[in-house]
Amino acid sequence: MSGQGSGGNVLAAVCSFFIPGLGQLVQGRILPAILFFVITGTGYFFWVLIIPAVIAGIFHLWSIIDAARFVGAD
Repeated sequence: MSGQGSGGNVLAAVCSFFIPGLGQLVQGRILPAILFFVITGTGYFFWVLIIPAVIAGIFHLWSIIDAARFVGAD
């Protein structure tokens, strides 16, 4: 696997942009994928309460950055 900035990481980051956790799933990381999806989805579900939506936005951005910066074990 190539290092940071590889095509796989770019694809994973784009996937996480549309669905939080999907990029981690594409990379084969099941637990982070589930956590990002559930936390972000729950926060967006309770968007009317403001604070959960802000937290969800932060986790969504984190999932994109995490997918883009992931370096797998060689």
